[in-house]
Amino acid sequence: MAERNGMEATTTHLILYDGVCGLCSRVTLFILPRDSRGIFRFAAIQSATGRRTLESFGRNPDDLDTFFVVPSYESETPALLDRADAALFVAGHLNWPWRLVRFLRFLPHGLLDWGYGRIAKSRYKIFGRYETCMIPSPAFRDRFVDP
Repeated sequence: MAERNGMEATTTHLILYDGVCGLCSRVTLFILPRDSRGIFRFAAIQSATGRRTLESFGRNPDDLDTFFVVPSYESETPALLDRADAALFVAGHLNWPWRLVRFLRFLPHGLLDWGYGRIAKSRYKIFGRYETCMIPSPAFRDRFVDP
């Protein structure tokens, strides 16, 4: 509905990612140029915004086993998505052909979260872990809530 009446262009969604995870940093860098409408904002879970946001939803920001999306995060009634739900939400809002990934939502939810969990468990081993959160490039710095 929001896309049809033009509101989607002004609605922003917050992605909370593990700022020291190599995979999470790569995914963030992947999303930025494929979000041509600029509807996603980013904050590391370790940042003040990340911690405060997760705590407001009763989540522990020290449990770094997933990334999160807060759709319409500046609205009065934001929600919190995680795991496969968050990934499919993001994919569904990216440029073509990445939107096609959203059709995975027709698979059983448990299977999607199981697959997500398998990747999440080995992400540091496969993609590395950084000592500090990535610093966004000047071209995208305005998309980060806590740069």
